[in-house]
Amino acid sequence: MPELPETETIARDLDAAIGGARRVVGTTIVRCWRRAKLVVIDLSSSDRIVVQPRFTGALLIDDGHLDAAERRYSAVAFHLADGRTLHYRDIRRLGTVTLMNPGRFAEYVSAIGPEPLDSAFTVAHLSARIRRSRQAIKKVLMDQKAIAGVGNIYANEGLWRAGIDPSRSAATLTAGETARLHDAIVSVLTESIDARGTSFRDYRDASGQRGRFAERLDAYGRAGEPCHRCGHRLIGTHRTVLCANCQS
Repeated sequence: MPELPETETIARDLDAAIGGARRVVGTTIVRCWRRAKLVVIDLSSSDRIVVQPRFTGALLIDDGHLDAAERRYSAVAFHLADGRTLHYRDIRRLGTVTLMNPGRFAEYVSAIGPEPLDSAFTVAHLSARIRRSRQAIKKVLMDQKAIAGVGNIYANEGLWRAGIDPSRSAATLTAGETARLHDAIVSVLTESIDARGTSFRDYRDASGQRGRFAERLDAYGRAGEPCHRCGHRLIGTHRTVLCANCQS
């Protein structure tokens, strides 16, 4: 499922490629941006197209050279004035594309937590979010009401970097551990954006290219392989992977 780095990459690509273009009935695309795991397309009408890609969704720009296999699963197509087409491709049809007016959009995003790459997301802010919870820290990190945009991949990676067991109660983290986790989450998200996201099967950027961060993963998807930090074998499932030696 596309998380913060993947939707940020798509939004940046779209903003650079189709910002100012016109779609369907004369409305201009003003800006493309991201909120949490959503791609948001601002229109000159003040409405917004809000795309939640979920597991297999992708926004792809077709200038006439898009692979036919990608167009096959196009669920929605926006025809631009310059002859290009913006496809929402979704193999499993689990994502959503919604046109929202300003009031509906404000209501929709009001329950979403702070952006972890904003300057307002400080160690103190993270501490306030987790210290009241007895839930597993990994579950708290993936709660979009607590922190926006972090899903399974980057929760695993951040906890590995911070040396924290994913199943540990969030409220038991010390001040030092919370600071390490904050830095780990911010750094792994930033590095993944620089690498244009993580591709395993379905994620593609707006040009149909794969992200490069998969080759730099330390935990997610590596169960049974040696820990990059201590050499012990990583344990877990496809959902949660950890090093029992250095994430105790």
